[in-house]
Amino acid sequence: MENPEINHDKLKGRIKEVLGTQSRLATELGIDDTTISNKINSNTYFTQKEILKICSILNISFSNIPEYFFKLKVRENEQN
Repeated sequence: MENPEINHDKLKGRIKEVLGTQSRLATELGIDDTTISNKINSNTYFTQKEILKICSILNISFSNIPEYFFKLKVRENEQN
């Protein structure tokens, strides 16, 4: 499988709900705004440590990690 594109819409919604902005999450993680943007837009990947810290910050249960971090984007011309 070539670089899968991940759907982070649910994560984006949770960030907005809890922190308001991606920039605030970046600050909490100790990374810059560009880095968090690249990760959320599937240009780079979250590390396991980042995922665990984000779950703690955003109060996401570990059982919900796949929904927030590993849901593949479905292309418009493909069916589920």
